[in-house]
Amino acid sequence: MYLEAVLRSSAPHAKPTGLILQYGTAGFRTKAEYLDHVMYRMGLLAVLRSKKTKSVIGVMVTASHNPEEDNGVKLVDPMGEMLAQEWEVYATNLANAEEHELQLVLTNIIKQDSINMQQESFVAIGRDTRPSSESLSCAVIDGVTSLDSKFHDYGLVTTPQLHYIICCRNTDGGYGEPTIEGYYQKLSKAFKELVQQAPGCGGEPICLNVDGANGIGALKLKEMESYLQSVLSIQLFNDSSKGKLNYMCGADYVKVQQKSPEGLDMKPAEPYCSFDGDADRIVYYYNDVNNVFHLLDGDKIATLISTFIKELLLKVNLNLKMAVVQTAYANGSSTRYLEEVIKVPVYCAKTGVKHLHHKAQEFDIGVYFEANGHGTVLFSKKAEEQIKQLTQTGATEKIKKAAEMLENVINLINQTVGDAISDMLVIEAILFLKGLTIQKWDEIYTDLPNRQLKVTVADRKVIETTDAERQTIKPPGLQEKIDELVKTYSMARAFVRPSGTEDVVRVYAEADTQENADALAHKVCLAVFSLAGGVGDQPKPLR
Repeated sequence: MYLEAVLRSSAPHAKPTGLILQYGTAGFRTKAEYLDHVMYRMGLLAVLRSKKTKSVIGVMVTASHNPEEDNGVKLVDPMGEMLAQEWEVYATNLANAEEHELQLVLTNIIKQDSINMQQESFVAIGRDTRPSSESLSCAVIDGVTSLDSKFHDYGLVTTPQLHYIICCRNTDGGYGEPTIEGYYQKLSKAFKELVQQAPGCGGEPICLNVDGANGIGALKLKEMESYLQSVLSIQLFNDSSKGKLNYMCGADYVKVQQKSPEGLDMKPAEPYCSFDGDADRIVYYYNDVNNVFHLLDGDKIATLISTFIKELLLKVNLNLKMAVVQTAYANGSSTRYLEEVIKVPVYCAKTGVKHLHHKAQEFDIGVYFEANGHGTVLFSKKAEEQIKQLTQTGATEKIKKAAEMLENVINLINQTVGDAISDMLVIEAILFLKGLTIQKWDEIYTDLPNRQLKVTVADRKVIETTDAERQTIKPPGLQEKIDELVKTYSMARAFVRPSGTEDVVRVYAEADTQENADALAHKVCLAVFSLAGGVGDQPKPLR
């Protein structure tokens, strides 16, 4: 009976015939005009997921760092984490079902997961600032209400803010107050307390230049400024007042182009950072006195945060297992520094935040960042309890102070997902407490020169990888050829992996000089083109 209402409500959200989409790490993402039916159906799926888990489930309408004309959607699970992998299959099947198949696909999901349709459900919805986001979030609401579910539309929020709210609601406020104001209050209180633990604190506020990518992060940072007054002074660029979302600005632009965003007149030695379109990524950068651009990406961020936490752990003398999780894209210099200097174990996971998050959960303290600036720190319940205990009981003053710093770091970090605002505040607090300029932070280790390229192929599925995507097992002979090429350069490393969304093979290479990294990347591209069915023109040298 309830499915009849679903089918009636589905009529205004008809699926374009033949359109096939795949739910991946980033959910669904494509041109906005193709997504109305997907949004309606993800509203349906969120209700089913809520009934199954007996929890509040989130639906975020965003396409993150994609161009403004794109949009997308991702579901948020009960603890603020990404949708469970087995439900990604349900999402894909539901989105791709033709209208006459919709009832059968829904029935199969209900049966396969033994979902009690009498169970109450609740869905929380958020959206970014794209012109298409409001109407697409209305399609989500249509899906939710067609199954008689309760919901709350939070309107304009960053992706991490919705993840935070979901976790708060499902822990009965244990993680914080489930409102945007609650988010601002929790983070600003932890930031202020952390900064005030620095010797001689109380002078001029910390100053930072922020590129908001003309997105939701800019709007929310403006709202938060009043909570941070007297401690942090922000100069906001690309603040959504003019300019196009993610166009020649934002974290992805800065990372890929290796240059500052449009709209910034960079002053030498001043620190700058960029958010992406939905504020779940951040990168830092500066120009030196010779006007040379320097990028501090996710690897540099992970190293700074790990160093700080490790130093505090040594002071409190807690036997907690800490590790850093990276992907194959992490710069080799960062891995060596973490393992050999900081003495923190490093693990490699497959590309995609869900893989890093899952691996980081295995440790008492798991730090993970992708090179693109998406990452966070996870603290186990055991770690949180032991640290809290030290702030309350008969520890020495030195131990108590270090434990209080750790507790503030725990409260400042958004453990549900990478969060540009939260990560920015953590970084600024650490730099202030350690008395580091952005240049001194950058000098902790020197990145190996590297190059990322891509090769168009007829079918990306011919590439199969193992060892967290660092080795290829198909096609035959490709890995042997890569190994042979790597041996001809000093401090070299290279790997290839298929794109998750298009028929291209991504190539990464690093070596002792930029010239050698470029040459190695080009030669690996030629090997891929030859052995993996390259199409179009043969890859050309960079120089």
